[in-house]
Amino acid sequence: MISQHRLLNLFNDTRAETENICSFLEIEDYVVQPVVDVSPPKWHLGHTTWFFEEFVLKKYQEDYKLYDPNSAYVFNSYYESVGDKVIRTDRGNLSRPTVAWVYNYRKYVTRELQDFFSNNPELSKEILEVIEIGCHHEKQHQELLYTDIKYILGNNPLLPVYNDIFEENPIEDTPPEWIKIPEGVYEIGHKNEDFSYDNELGVHKVYLKDFEISSTLVTNGEYLEFINAGGYSKVLLWHAEAWDWLNSNNITAPFYWHQIDWEWHQYTLQGLIKLSAEAPLSHISYYEAYAYAQWKGLRLPTEFEWEVASDKFNWGSRWEWTESAYSPYPGFKTAEGALGEYNGKFMVNQKVLRGSSVATSRDHARYTYRNFFHPHLRWQFTGLRLAK
Repeated sequence: MISQHRLLNLFNDTRAETENICSFLEIEDYVVQPVVDVSPPKWHLGHTTWFFEEFVLKKYQEDYKLYDPNSAYVFNSYYESVGDKVIRTDRGNLSRPTVAWVYNYRKYVTRELQDFFSNNPELSKEILEVIEIGCHHEKQHQELLYTDIKYILGNNPLLPVYNDIFEENPIEDTPPEWIKIPEGVYEIGHKNEDFSYDNELGVHKVYLKDFEISSTLVTNGEYLEFINAGGYSKVLLWHAEAWDWLNSNNITAPFYWHQIDWEWHQYTLQGLIKLSAEAPLSHISYYEAYAYAQWKGLRLPTEFEWEVASDKFNWGSRWEWTESAYSPYPGFKTAEGALGEYNGKFMVNQKVLRGSSVATSRDHARYTYRNFFHPHLRWQFTGLRLAK
């Protein structure tokens, strides 16, 4: 369990980093919501503030005065037990409250929580755990801010630059090879006292047949071979649902790829650049990851294979699709109250991704982390590693 002093530092650093991410935006960028999966940056700023107000200050600080009685309605996300909320598709309609109002709201709640720390030098374990969850919840939204901002700007006809310092295409400098993992019974799950989410808990044993996993991620150049070989038109490589998705949405390449004068380019947070063949592939769906693996005569690893082998390769630049459905570990129980809605309610119709990405915040990545998304989604920094 993190100490109260360290937790205060984590809280302060986290709050500052969120605002640093948004510091490169123009005021008009804060309200845009191109699709339902992308939330406006202004909403992220408010939602991560509401979390601390709702789950810490309202519950534990005596005589806490709400900044505004409408905050919960505007900035609640999916916590049905907390009360009514603006539906997700309407977040982009929130021209009010203004961006200035949201930043004032952040300052108010941040200051109130800092005072809460100062006035209570020995907070209970229960309170500290909720604040720690709040910090990591905000770190999740920092990653969403990067990917949502990229979607907002990447769907602007001018393809504007976010900034010139965010490097999203680190090239792996290790030679590709097959890592052999012997058959056996292995322990899975989060094993130490460091922070984790409830979906990682419940250390348990799994039997794995011997397998091999690639030491490197699939690159843009390798995936381009799949495209040039007609991979997107070969029906037998795709799940039936995926084939319908391809044709309904006219999908012919990874997200953010643009073919200009017969040459491939990629939109990045640094703007539109020529596609780097050596860079790791990103912004693909599970459907595309699966089809590529089929084309290669290989497969995706399960999340358990990935976890067992993860200390033998470098990970961290792309969330890696696995072949595992998102389901509870043995003994999983949802927490009581609204925080019980954090993970358990989403354990259906989603695939697990492992690792982290170039957009993942500091001290938030770990090899037991179980990310999860619906198989058609591509706006995150998602890639793949092959297995056999």
